[in-house]
Amino acid sequence: MQHDVRSGCCHPTAKMAAPRSCALWSYCGRRWSRLMRCCELPGIRSSWPGGPLGARQLSQEKQATETHFGFETVSEEEKGGKVYHVFESVAKKYDVMNDMMSLGIHRIWKDLLLWKMRPFPGTQLLDVAGGTGDIAFRFLNYVQAQHKGKQKRQLRAQQNLSWEEIAKKYQNEEDPLGGSRVVVCDINKEMLKIGKQKAHARGYKAGLAWVLGDAEELPFDDDKFDVYTIAFGIRNVTHIDQALQEAHRVLKPGGRFLCLEFSQVNNPLISRLYDLYSFQVIPVLGEVIAGDWKSYQYLVESIRQFPPQEEFKEMIEDAGFEKVTYESLTSGIVAIHSGFKL
Repeated sequence: MQHDVRSGCCHPTAKMAAPRSCALWSYCGRRWSRLMRCCELPGIRSSWPGGPLGARQLSQEKQATETHFGFETVSEEEKGGKVYHVFESVAKKYDVMNDMMSLGIHRIWKDLLLWKMRPFPGTQLLDVAGGTGDIAFRFLNYVQAQHKGKQKRQLRAQQNLSWEEIAKKYQNEEDPLGGSRVVVCDINKEMLKIGKQKAHARGYKAGLAWVLGDAEELPFDDDKFDVYTIAFGIRNVTHIDQALQEAHRVLKPGGRFLCLEFSQVNNPLISRLYDLYSFQVIPVLGEVIAGDWKSYQYLVESIRQFPPQEEFKEMIEDAGFEKVTYESLTSGIVAIHSGFKL
């Protein structure tokens, strides 16, 4: 019997000639595939439209061009501009609205993030999407308090020092942060502007730098920082997986990733109340206080689009982090995810 080209296999009744025919068919297929690979340019995989790879790439490209902006479906290029406009719009009222929306609880969540970090003297921190400085200022306060405490303990241990020697030690203290530094990186110029104004007003100068940069393509060398933090920012990134990979890249071996983000509420009753408050109250507050209903409507919707705790944990692991854990706060309204570059 002859080989059945339509089915790609031998007819069931074929006997001796069938194996040879199938082998020839398979051989020809392999030769064709090898020929196609030989025609490829170096470093470029074949993506001819009729082939399976080409079809797969076309499908992926179609999917990749679309993403979500809140509950709205937009192109990836469009989302970046829309998110930028949102934070440009809310920058001036950002702190006030955070207090109003969370009833001040966001301050406790951020304090807990620092408590979980427990930075050691000399820690080099990168705070991404932290334009208003909330995490950076807490970090500076923490390391300065730690350094002063260490200095006092050392002086108490040296009982034979005179008053003059003790005074000189305090006066000669050049770095009150003990070598610790924080770099605030944000893609939004207005958010960075607000952060710089706050830093100047509160007297933060030493150990603090401001950098305009994209979380998906950080302007820093590999293995540069001890800790990477991102608070209420990663859900606004177009390619979260890419931002996580960048976090892994810029951390030193042994470095730590910490993310504070809205998450999935685990109590059904609280979840219903939370939804009611989010959709019925927060946009109204945004309109009354900031004159901007749409931006706060987006912020509420973006929270619902962010993956739940376990799913985000898997994404962090996929980026290369190990010992990944999370802690849900306030019944899961937010969660702190932690991972290490080992």
